[in-house]
Amino acid sequence: NNRVIEVNPANNNVVWRFGSGSSKAGSHSVVAVNDAQRVGNLTLMAGTGAPAGTEPGCPNGCADNRVMLVDQSGNITWQYGKAGVTGSGPNELNAPVRNTYLSNGDILITDQGNQRVIEVNPAKSIVWQYGKTGVAGGAPNELNSPNSAELLTNGHILIADEGNNRVLEVTRANKIVWSYGCISCSEINAPAFASRLSNGDTLITDGGNNRIVEVDSKKNVVFTYNTNTRKGSVSSPAPSRAVKLKNGNILIRSE
Repeated sequence: NNRVIEVNPANNNVVWRFGSGSSKAGSHSVVAVNDAQRVGNLTLMAGTGAPAGTEPGCPNGCADNRVMLVDQSGNITWQYGKAGVTGSGPNELNAPVRNTYLSNGDILITDQGNQRVIEVNPAKSIVWQYGKTGVAGGAPNELNSPNSAELLTNGHILIADEGNNRVLEVTRANKIVWSYGCISCSEINAPAFASRLSNGDTLITDGGNNRIVEVDSKKNVVFTYNTNTRKGSVSSPAPSRAVKLKNGNILIRSE
């Protein structure tokens, strides 16, 4: 529906929204928004763009490629990327699938189509990057269709490297210090999301295997949940995100 909505859980009423529903990226529209996060009174969102054949108004695909901060009145107060432009140059993105607001005011962007994770400051300068722009690979400092990135308490970045079937923990010096899975391994398949838990374990959304898996620091599997075994489930629900809640339960989003 090309929108971000805030819903009151008491009555399911929509209390805030952004996005006119238009398939054209603009000052009051977002196309195929893939991530949203509340930052104080602002909302951070990633307009990924819709692929060919999914929007009647643009049969060849609808580009957006922006990460935006939007105020309560629906005004864009900051954005990185240009509406309708797909690129890798200054202030350009290609299918940003996730964004995270950092405590220093920078924004961590998983720029999937450009095969990189970047940290962008408020002045729109890239201050850190992992992955070689436009290079899909599995060598050091290479990614293949990354799907999420998270800043850890130790300052490292945890990346779900979906196309390489692995999760990486990398330092600011771009050194891999922990990983789970690999290009030719069978531990995980197309990990869509990863987060580090308070006990040091890593919770992985193992999309290609239709399951959620938790592994400890020594890479032992301590918990799994198959998302396609419930009665009525489709055979391949392809879970795209799982987060552990304060009560210990796990909230899962499946396609």
